[in-house]
Amino acid sequence: MSRIEKLIKDTCPDGVEYQKLEDVLEYEQPTKYIVSNTEYDNSNPIPVLTAGRSFILGYTDEIDGVYKASKEKPVIIFDDFTTSFHWVDFEFKVKSSAMKMLRPRDWNKYNFRYLYYAMCTIEYVPVEHSRQWISNYSQFEIPVPPIEVQQEIVRILDKFTELEAGLQAELEARKKQYEYYREMLLDETVIKIKLGSICKVITKGTTPKSFTDTGVNFIKTEAFDGNRINKIKLSHIDVYTHTTFLKRSILEEGDILLTIAGATIGKCAIVTSDVLPANTNQALAIIRLNADINRDYIMHVIRSNNMKNYINKKVKGSAQPNLTLELINEFTLPLPSLEEQDQVVIALDKFDNFCNDSERGLPAEIEARHKQYEYYRDKLLTFERKVV
Repeated sequence: MSRIEKLIKDTCPDGVEYQKLEDVLEYEQPTKYIVSNTEYDNSNPIPVLTAGRSFILGYTDEIDGVYKASKEKPVIIFDDFTTSFHWVDFEFKVKSSAMKMLRPRDWNKYNFRYLYYAMCTIEYVPVEHSRQWISNYSQFEIPVPPIEVQQEIVRILDKFTELEAGLQAELEARKKQYEYYREMLLDETVIKIKLGSICKVITKGTTPKSFTDTGVNFIKTEAFDGNRINKIKLSHIDVYTHTTFLKRSILEEGDILLTIAGATIGKCAIVTSDVLPANTNQALAIIRLNADINRDYIMHVIRSNNMKNYINKKVKGSAQPNLTLELINEFTLPLPSLEEQDQVVIALDKFDNFCNDSERGLPAEIEARHKQYEYYRDKLLTFERKVV
């Protein structure tokens, strides 16, 4: 019998009492902690938080009205509209009043971290845009076993979260390592050439008058998943439009697609045989290389800081960022021999796969650990309800 099983048998053999969240948690409005100036700077000391997915919006130098959370006195910030929430154990300010700050009503009776884990098991999606805590979310019930059981569950689940956090930290470190070696291997001392000089064509497409439910695949920026194209996110056009009105932008295997407009400018993906036949629109440049160039080498170059700096310089100050085909043709890049290109690709692909491969790399291990955590969390937080 495990320690947790023995604790449950000894302390609550007849089941566990369930309580509403409003009975175990108290809330505070965030009004006095709202930041007044949203011109953030990473050099400032105080993070500005949202309870939504983005979490840290930036950093402020405002030192008044700071919420004094700490390791000893943490808080849960709760988005009152989406019901998203975060555990916070450091000082912060907030962006808006659309949240609640949650704390235990009794720090001795309830293990706060346990209450947080119990909230994580609640499956609820708001159906309307309205404040949720008072009228809806706080009415959910959670099991509240004796404090000894709460503490043991927290001890177990914290180990899982610490492991996952360690893997996330390693992933970030490897990504930085990959970027460092990418810039080093794309040697600035190698002779530079213009991208247009090693391409068969650099062009772009046009948005069709209408789309169809099935037919020829039509690739938009939204279909990019990293440097791959997600077939589930493709649109479609009819064959006649593809071969007649959009003839210039008929795609070929190996074409590099580069976003050249809007907020996603600079993203790139390779056209693979499994998405053909396919076409695209004017928000994506089509880069078709000569046969004697390693396509993957050019992809690494396009994803490098060299290209990012070039794009930022050329579109700086533009109300609507836009990279013209002429600017793409003029982009200069280091071009070593084909053999050296191959060697660079082998080295960088190892880093890239380790950092980004969702099936075999670190992301796959993180996902596996997260599923394991969710499984044990749900199992540990499932109790027979005590009959009162």
